[in-house]
Amino acid sequence: MSRMPRVLSVVGVRPQFVKHAPVSEAMAGRFEEVLVHTGQHYDYAMSRLFFEELGIRAPDRHLEVGSGTHAEQTGRVAERTEAVILELAPDLVLVFGDTNSTLGAALAAAKLRVPLAHVEAGVRAGLKEMAEEQNRVLVDHASDVLFAPTADAVAHLTREAAHGAVHLTGDVMRDALEQHVARARARPDPAARHGLAPGSYLLLTLHRAENTDDPRALGGILDGLALVDEPVLFPVHPRTRAALDRTGLAARLSALPHLHPIDPVGYLDMLGLQAGARLVVTDSGGIQKEAYLLGTPCLTLFPCTSWVETVAAGWNRLVPEYGAALAAAIRDMVPPEHRPELYGDGRAAGRIADLLADYLGRVRAGGGSVRGASSAPHR
Repeated sequence: MSRMPRVLSVVGVRPQFVKHAPVSEAMAGRFEEVLVHTGQHYDYAMSRLFFEELGIRAPDRHLEVGSGTHAEQTGRVAERTEAVILELAPDLVLVFGDTNSTLGAALAAAKLRVPLAHVEAGVRAGLKEMAEEQNRVLVDHASDVLFAPTADAVAHLTREAAHGAVHLTGDVMRDALEQHVARARARPDPAARHGLAPGSYLLLTLHRAENTDDPRALGGILDGLALVDEPVLFPVHPRTRAALDRTGLAARLSALPHLHPIDPVGYLDMLGLQAGARLVVTDSGGIQKEAYLLGTPCLTLFPCTSWVETVAAGWNRLVPEYGAALAAAIRDMVPPEHRPELYGDGRAAGRIADLLADYLGRVRAGGGSVRGASSAPHR
């Protein structure tokens, strides 16, 4: 009796934990999954707490990569993932999103000629200078199987002539949200711990290097928020906290009584905070998408976004300039009444598991690495 196909799933940061959870559940009983945590996020609230809340089992391997430059992180992930691949001989490596963990693991798989599958393939912001965009493009063109969340993502892969098999599956983040939003709503309101009622506050998240490592950008964001007369709840990312301390801007933050900096929160509390906010202000792609799915309008602190559909729908607005421009955008942001369905039907993970089983079945039957064939779109 042949063994189940062995899949090496590689995660490293909060959005990947969220994307992985429904896929892992859909693969259970059909694959021998080996879960590798790179350790790109090493803060408890951004790592282990997410595993607990999402029901993800403990990782089989922890690579303990930690922080570093892009090259340092990517290189350590590649080197340490390679060692795990050589030890365990998986039938396929599965990666998620667009981080240095994604690229490092993809490089290790590609160099060892192990089939590679990419969840959230084909997403593009149109800004080549973005580290995430570079990671996406490189991983997509190294992959044998590409799971695209949207029709736009499929179009990008087609235009770029990606060699792997492209499948329109829907977005696994919608799967995860639909699985857990009832639990999030049933919990005590996380904003109430800070004396805030639903609809009475803004939610700010901030972590991108372009915003945190540039004192002018970080200062401009604080300048804009200083002009706002609403409470702002601000779970502070470790990168952002370090930048505030390093630049001396922590004192300016403390001087704004309507800004409420708090420690990072888990997945369920973050869903609750987004659902209860009047407006989300963020530079996180995942938060943009979750806000849309929850029906909360969003401002994106960046000149572009990978989730252009949310902007076209009128529920997300790009704010590339800060200070008074940010304050005006916060004041003027009112979404339209209609919010179209953009990210599938909540069954993306099941499709991914089915497609993986089909692909590995063909590989085992002697077809080798099957590339270039796309499935009919799933809508």
